[in-house]
Amino acid sequence: MRSIISIFLLVVIAWGMITVLQEIPFGSSETRVGQRYIDQGREETGAANIVTSVVLNYRGFDTLGEITVLFVAAIGLGAVLSTNRKKKKREIESASLVLYTGCRFLFPLILLFGAYIFIHGHLTPGGGFQGGAIVASAFVLVYLGCRGRRISETGSKAVESLGGLIFIGIGLAGLAVGGRYFLSNFLPKGELNTLFSAGVIPILYIAIGFKVGSELAGVIDHLIEDSE
Repeated sequence: MRSIISIFLLVVIAWGMITVLQEIPFGSSETRVGQRYIDQGREETGAANIVTSVVLNYRGFDTLGEITVLFVAAIGLGAVLSTNRKKKKREIESASLVLYTGCRFLFPLILLFGAYIFIHGHLTPGGGFQGGAIVASAFVLVYLGCRGRRISETGSKAVESLGGLIFIGIGLAGLAVGGRYFLSNFLPKGELNTLFSAGVIPILYIAIGFKVGSELAGVIDHLIEDSE
């Protein structure tokens, strides 16, 4: 009986998908959503980067879901690894001189580059996720070259929480001030192609950059500590 019901549901779902796909004219000139973003995205959001307009304005609520997924994944990994912490501490082998020197020299430069990426996300390709990943890669270099050093777990969680609160706070402010929808771009758009433009989008990208960077750095820290 269950097999029959499962087959019936699969048939219904397949029929529904085929019907929907037949109604959506993919690749034809009748699909106007993407063209509308291209034609009006800069004027409506003030961002020179159209991808940024879509990610943080037209589908900003979906971006909040992506951040939530990353947050839950980081918590899950920490919970799994925390059950296996009782290990004999091994002597940490020192890194080579080249790697150690590179760690001390490149670490602040990588952090600066990551910050540049998410601060200028509304102007150039990149943004909060990419900049946050670059920031986390700086901590990978620290763990490889400056062995024995660890990030502050309290500080990492504080930065992560602050980034999430800023994102949600701006979203609620847009709902209250803009009166239209969550993450409404209620701040002045400014002049196109300038740093202080695109309303709330640069602030959101900075919050995402710090949140993603701290979460990924925390994940790396858990994995490094578990492997030692």
